[in-house]
Amino acid sequence: MALARRSGGVSPYGRNIPPLLFFTDPARTPTPWRVAERMPQGAGVVYRAFSRPDAREVGQRLRAACDLAGLRLLVGKDDVLAREISADGIHLPENDMHRANSLRAANPDWVITSALHGPLGRRSAHALDAFVVSPVFPAGGSSADKVELGVTGANALIEGLPCPAYALGGINAENAHRLRDTQACGIAGIDAIQAAFSG
Repeated sequence: MALARRSGGVSPYGRNIPPLLFFTDPARTPTPWRVAERMPQGAGVVYRAFSRPDAREVGQRLRAACDLAGLRLLVGKDDVLAREISADGIHLPENDMHRANSLRAANPDWVITSALHGPLGRRSAHALDAFVVSPVFPAGGSSADKVELGVTGANALIEGLPCPAYALGGINAENAHRLRDTQACGIAGIDAIQAAFSG
């Protein structure tokens, strides 16, 4: 995945953000720490626990793996869990984007990202470090019912944003090169990243 080898973007807060984000999923990535152990230094993991009963235990194991590998760890949506496992930040669903301001005030050192599936409109993004724009290509999971943006559509959306943005959704080793000339600061994924770094 050539795009992931480039430097990630720099957020409005002057923070370097990872060029590659691995999104976890309890069903699709049951042992995310094993993937994290093999990922390149400087990459990031977005731990989405989805209310699993062992969320804290898995999160702590993932925190340890990220520390050893030199990775950033973000937690999906749950700021309480993020604090419990000493995460480096949080990733918000699009409909929780409004929480970014209060989360930034309470956690000034966090990396804060938000999902985005269409135009930003009048919503404020000044508290965000980056967006995750999806789905670029046909995708599974929670994006299965969303219409793909395509490379051109995703790039047009990213170009109009006030901070860096990742491309997510159906990206794999065969099509990642199509994003090389876009304005994406990096790529994000689930299955393709797990396949690449599962050992």
